[in-house]
Amino acid sequence: MGLQHSAVRPSAVAESRSDEELARGLVAGDEDCLAAVYHRWSPLVRTLAQRSLGDADEAADVTQQVFLGVWRGRLGFRPERGTIGGWIVGITRRRIADALSARTRRLRLVTAAGAALPLTEPAAHRPEAALDRLLVLRELARLPAPQQRVLRLAYYEDLTQTQIARRTGWPLGTVKSHARRGLHQLRFGLRHDEQAEHYT
Repeated sequence: MGLQHSAVRPSAVAESRSDEELARGLVAGDEDCLAAVYHRWSPLVRTLAQRSLGDADEAADVTQQVFLGVWRGRLGFRPERGTIGGWIVGITRRRIADALSARTRRLRLVTAAGAALPLTEPAAHRPEAALDRLLVLRELARLPAPQQRVLRLAYYEDLTQTQIARRTGWPLGTVKSHARRGLHQLRFGLRHDEQAEHYT
């Protein structure tokens, strides 16, 4: 199920329902109630995400994830524990935290890739931060599959090299070798990109 602000139009009946009525309809699987819930709370969700993340595109992604989570997790809503609005805000905070964690992991990978991408300012305040991430992801995609896997497990799932060895079944020495070679290739590729940019 995809949710887009312009495409989600609840019926007048659903839109006029109380929060409690919408919650009951949502739990029952009524998509019209979902549309009304989205229409009623998505501006708040987007505002919270925008304030925390400082990025309109990420805020839009988080908003999508929140309402997908609302729909998929609707059977977990318990009115005795609080309002549907409070429940949605709780989901929003978790999705924002996930987005911030993902950003931190990306920055760790950029940092590990070396000085080819200077990180003298917090990346969230640098307009080229998105480009940095794209460059790293592009170079990562060029690595041999084993090196890609080790770096993704290390920087996107926060696994230690010992944990990666257990996950993959590879000897620890092999994991260390893939990590070392992968980072070396990332640094080389990123420096090459930076040098090429200077000559274009």
